Amino acid sequence: MSVHVGTSGWSYPTGKGRWNGLLYPATRAKRDGTNNFDELVFYAEHFDTVEVNTTFYAQPRQEVVADWVRRTPQRFAFSMKLYQKFTHPKMFREAALKSAPGSEGPLLDLLAHVTPSDIDDFRSGIEPAARAGKLGALLAQFPPSFKSTAASRDYLGQLLRVLSDYPIAVELRHRSWSDDFAETLQVLNAFQAAWVQIDEPKFRFSIRQNALPNVTGFYYMRLHGRNAAQWWRHDKSEDRYNYLYSGEELREFSETAKAANELVKKAYLYTNNHFAAKSVVNAVMLKAQLGQTNEGEYPVALVEQYPEIRNLVRTAAPVVKASRLLS
Repeated sequence: MSVHVGTSGWSYPTGKGRWNGLLYPATRAKRDGTNNFDELVFYAEHFDTVEVNTTFYAQPRQEVVADWVRRTPQRFAFSMKLYQKFTHPKMFREAALKSAPGSEGPLLDLLAHVTPSDIDDFRSGIEPAARAGKLGALLAQFPPSFKSTAASRDYLGQLLRVLSDYPIAVELRHRSWSDDFAETLQVLNAFQAAWVQIDEPKFRFSIRQNALPNVTGFYYMRLHGRNAAQWWRHDKSEDRYNYLYSGEELREFSETAKAANELVKKAYLYTNNHFAAKSVVNAVMLKAQLGQTNEGEYPVALVEQYPEIRNLVRTAAPVVKASRLLS
């Protein structure tokens, strides 16, 4: 099996780090106001997997996921983040307060409690991808504040138990989890959950990992970038992902993924340094290092911005305006 390489998310239309004008056209509307450019279809011409971010911010909707399935090739796989209520209760409360100011109190605490109905809604939403064989893995991404305690290990075990019929990868960031290495492995291995290997700026309480697979079912790696200066202090959240890995830096991960792939049935490698399509560029570089073909055509604008991939991809011929043809 080859390593499946993709990016975390495929649509970043706003902000300084938007993809429009780099990977996707800057403007797309026809004269009649319609738009026939499909970002997901274009993305799937270049990569065979993507990590879905939208399911973190809202429960997945069955009709939306079914449409994703319809628009992608049979070989394509979606890995989906768990809804934030399952992993980031504080963030869920803050989002609820923004939408309904003044709602803090016992009722909000009750709403923030994960219920069987929440699990059922998530299951229902992702069912079209699972049924079509296009579900890569579920990603349970926990915040750095989620520490290894008896209560948190118990909660993690309960969450893995109710989702045990899916491949599930767990991203833990606080060092207490690697300090409690044996206990962490005991919880994860009991449900054949993959311990996500991450690269990000390292601080005093950052998790320490050995990059080895802990289960044979699959391997899961995420590259967040190394922008330490803006990791905690930034104007916009996108700023922390403003980092481009060099070819030499990526070599560590491509070689690790190759080795891990010999021990597991599937391997997923996602780049999350999405600012200004840098994750796309690094995914292209990783595929080349893994000996994979970079399929599809890439816009000239992206290659001009990132000459690192000039010899790794085919470029689309630039559009020549009619006025130039007549001159």
